[in-house]
Amino acid sequence: MTSVMDRRAFIGIIGGSIVAVSLAAQAQPAGKMPRLGYLSLFSRSAPWAQRGVDAFRHGLRDLGYVEGQTIAIDYRWAEENAARLPDLAAELAHLKVDVIVASGGQAAQAAKQATATIPIVMVAVLDPVTVGLVATVARPGGNITGTSLIAPELVGKQLEMLKEVVSTVSRWPFCGIH
Repeated sequence: MTSVMDRRAFIGIIGGSIVAVSLAAQAQPAGKMPRLGYLSLFSRSAPWAQRGVDAFRHGLRDLGYVEGQTIAIDYRWAEENAARLPDLAAELAHLKVDVIVASGGQAAQAAKQATATIPIVMVAVLDPVTVGLVATVARPGGNITGTSLIAPELVGKQLEMLKEVVSTVSRWPFCGIH
């Protein structure tokens, strides 16, 4: 459970950082509070979804953004009905939010179809290149950036890092490997 919480916190903090950089890159008129759209396939009532949002808020807070004080967040939850995502993404685009955070691949696809001008930060997308969200992980292009859980371009680096870790570990206590 701890590793799952750590991963969610990490994703939240990374997502919050990307959003903050994106917001900072856009010129905000004096006195205008940045407005963020959060799009998810899932239900807000799911405990793990709430933990993800809490980690995301924490990441934003670490960067000086406090919901309701220095940033406004409009949430759209599809309640596990993927057919709702295009309409929810269109709502966020119509609201002219400054950034859309799309949690998961289906939400990112819906956001991409809804706008080509509002920056989209994808979070926890398996392989954004293969599904056509971005051109490459290194240079996504367009209006989409974010985190990827798996990307063929990263496998070499992941194996390199694993080799470094494994070469310094003489015993794997969690699985009995010596």
